[in-house]
Amino acid sequence: MKHLNITVTGKVQGVYYRATCKAVADQLGVKGFVMNQPDGSVYIEAEGDVFALDTLLEFCQEGPDHAEVAEVSSSESPLQGFKNFEVVKKKK
Repeated sequence: MKHLNITVTGKVQGVYYRATCKAVADQLGVKGFVMNQPDGSVYIEAEGDVFALDTLLEFCQEGPDHAEVAEVSSSESPLQGFKNFEVVKKKK
């Protein structure tokens, strides 16, 4: 098991990126969350086995149909023990 912090930049908000990311993560058995950032990027924390996380990173490079991904950066950090994968709504 591994934990990744992933930031995706480009046209990644308003294109169902978070919902599609959740669907992919659920299929792979990845746990964590995805949320929009104020700067227009998408931030993901994901935990799973190496294959599942590599596959999720591949999705992140492409995104859903209308996304235009500019860059994906990721770094490893300690496991958090997430129970599921959630879409986090922006705080108002």
